[in-house]
Amino acid sequence: MSSVKVIIAGGGARGYTYASYALEHPDRMKVIGVAEPRREYREKLVRAHNIPEENVYTDWKEMASRGRFADAVVIATQDSMHREPAEAFASAGYHILLEKPMAPTEEDCRAITKAFEGKDRIFAVCHVLRYTPFTKKLKAIIDSGAIGEVVSIQRLEPVGFNHQAHSFVRGNWGNERKSSFMLLAKSCHDLDWIRYIMGSSCRKVSSFGSLKHFRKEEKPEGASETCLSCSLEKECPYSAPRFYLNLLGEGKRSGFLGVLTQDFTREGVLKALEGPYGRCVYACDNDVVDNQVVAMEFEGGKTANFTMTAFTKMQHRMTHVFGTKGHIYGDGETLTHFDFLTEETRTYDTAQGGPDAGSGHGGGDFGLMDAFIEAVAKNDKSLILSGPEETLESHLMVFRAEQSRLESRVMNIDG
Repeated sequence: MSSVKVIIAGGGARGYTYASYALEHPDRMKVIGVAEPRREYREKLVRAHNIPEENVYTDWKEMASRGRFADAVVIATQDSMHREPAEAFASAGYHILLEKPMAPTEEDCRAITKAFEGKDRIFAVCHVLRYTPFTKKLKAIIDSGAIGEVVSIQRLEPVGFNHQAHSFVRGNWGNERKSSFMLLAKSCHDLDWIRYIMGSSCRKVSSFGSLKHFRKEEKPEGASETCLSCSLEKECPYSAPRFYLNLLGEGKRSGFLGVLTQDFTREGVLKALEGPYGRCVYACDNDVVDNQVVAMEFEGGKTANFTMTAFTKMQHRMTHVFGTKGHIYGDGETLTHFDFLTEETRTYDTAQGGPDAGSGHGGGDFGLMDAFIEAVAKNDKSLILSGPEETLESHLMVFRAEQSRLESRVMNIDG
């Protein structure tokens, strides 16, 4: 298979991660262009991939208007900036890998899906959890009939207290107007995953959730507006200096630091904390929920429930799959299967990407890239597990669930 030429629209944390696949698999993929407005992030990609100057842009529009000069594009712009580049690069003839969510509104999601109708092009959304070794093994067990028919699923997403503070309070996804609501920004992964494992369409959803803790009413007496000037910083579990300085030299979650700064020194981190990532978690402009539950009814009377909560350590999702002939529990690395007939228990180890949930989504990041690059090279859409129609269906589940939360009523899923 010849090397697939790829350009990157949006060179932040996710764009850099997907581009990094080329560094480990140069025979399969080569990054030849980038569009990124922030100089330090743009230059980091240029250095890593030796991108020629004529293929370096500050604006994706300039790159798209040039005409097609690569096989595929990775679109990893901010959530609210997905529709326009998706339509533009589709029109230019590119195969597209689009970071999740597809878009923050139903209208934009439908428009992106329509842009690929009737086109002989590969389109995939980065629902990386479909591509992990854990998911592949779980799906294989279910498809073998080992637990009979799936009746219900329980899914817990333990976001992690510091991940919530970093991304969804202080960071880019804390304010719905600037990005999207929490269930879409963080948990469209999970509702999509539940739909994939269930293997049938969702009919109804209901949801409850709130911004319980990260708000001004919970701010401790005497707390400052920023961690660097706060006398209570040392006794606060959400201390920004403690979190980010502890990441210096640590490989597992240093991706958080890359969002904060490219100066990986103590002085560089402290300087960066004078900005938004140094704010008190009780004095930000965040408005997305910090806890939410979703109940789902699928075809044939099957059910599922999902819980997202900030108030955990950062770890893998935890899942129960209940079938007519058996039960499976999974912690993101290990699957435990109990057989009703024999009453025997069997355990499968699927660990990938290290013990930490932040390590490439348990192997899903590069699992997705494997599938996408091969699909482009062979022009074979069947290799993609997260195409436009599948993604639109699971996004509709997310939009209806959020509508249910806001309106306190059960919502039907329409096509």
